[in-house]
Amino acid sequence: MNKENKTYFPNIDNIKVAADTIKKVSAVTPLSHSLRYSKQYQANIFFKREDLQQVRSYKIRGAYNKISSLTKEQSAIGVVCASAGNHAQGVALSCKLLKIKGTIFMPAPTPNQKVEQVKMFGEDFIDIKLVGDTFDDAYHAATFECEALQKTFIHPFNDEKVIEGQATIGLEILEQTDVPIDYVFLAVGGGGLAAGLSTVFKTLSPNTKIIGVEPEGAPSMTVSIKNNKNTELIHIEKFIDGAAVKRVGDLTFAICKETLSDMITVPEGKVCETILELYNKDAIVVEPAGALSISVLDFYQDVIKGKNVICIVSGSNNDITRTAEIKERALLYANLKHYFIINFPQRAGALREFVVDILGKNDDITYFQYAKKTNRENGSAVVGIELKSVKDLEPLITKMKQRNFYGDYLNDKPDLFQFLV
Repeated sequence: MNKENKTYFPNIDNIKVAADTIKKVSAVTPLSHSLRYSKQYQANIFFKREDLQQVRSYKIRGAYNKISSLTKEQSAIGVVCASAGNHAQGVALSCKLLKIKGTIFMPAPTPNQKVEQVKMFGEDFIDIKLVGDTFDDAYHAATFECEALQKTFIHPFNDEKVIEGQATIGLEILEQTDVPIDYVFLAVGGGGLAAGLSTVFKTLSPNTKIIGVEPEGAPSMTVSIKNNKNTELIHIEKFIDGAAVKRVGDLTFAICKETLSDMITVPEGKVCETILELYNKDAIVVEPAGALSISVLDFYQDVIKGKNVICIVSGSNNDITRTAEIKERALLYANLKHYFIINFPQRAGALREFVVDILGKNDDITYFQYAKKTNRENGSAVVGIELKSVKDLEPLITKMKQRNFYGDYLNDKPDLFQFLV
């Protein structure tokens, strides 16, 4: 495992060697011009489609470069990683291609679909161990096995060879376009991609601004750069799992604080809007982390007008079972989904009165949980209502209060709201 080494800075020659190392396994992914987004933001918007890699994310670059660098002795002993997502798939495929035995630790609650994907890529060259309830549990078990059996730990981001592998994306971009690039937006989780790519541009295209994007609920790099110290967060929102870490790498932090032009956080609900929009309008499937670099464009729309902009679409390993939650979060962010406690008079026709006389013609009840109470005038229900326009909210609340149906508004009560979303 790497220890803190603040003197390390990726070397362009080493990155070029990495590009040559991974060329047999890592696709040169398209740099696609987006007509729709270019028109929307009055800029030249390009997508670097790392979601089109064989493992559907850029993680294969760093994993393969690292494992390829091992000595014969290290290769014979084997490797270990801890991951419930894209890094596990990159390590699994690398192990199979290089014929090196790997052990992959994953949290026990990891969806079976992800476990099966890792098995598919690694086949007989990997063993999967489901350990604990969280990534931290799996990580500690993995590091313990490394120390006990002298295996090599393949870190998802805090490793020189991993960083150099991810940096090859930057070389590809510069080879794929002749126009000067003004902005590159990329998701930041542990910082491996950001550290590698920003180094390439700082060296070969120093006028390009590299903007790191984190989920609002997991701003570990943002906080660390602000504090000028690698800072571990106590709590994080794990919805955007591909970019939600409590602590970024020591290596990646030391690089990113010098090379990134800016860090910004984006609300999870905005990311969900982008996921649905890309699917419905562009037929592009992205995971939440993969949508971060596109979601952020709204927050930079004034400064990117007329500019050449690249968004790194980092991955597409999206679990279809999350679609309902993604839609829910998108509607909440757009202020179109609202939850109320409604006090229904315990008399015949009360529900009909609510539906016919209070709800607007375009309002839709999407959640209804009612508990009838004996010997009471009113019975309370938790009701979720989807609106067509944000302008419909205030008239709806006014009518509920006028007819004495209004009990409470739950969207702004996080302790209660967490049980609904």
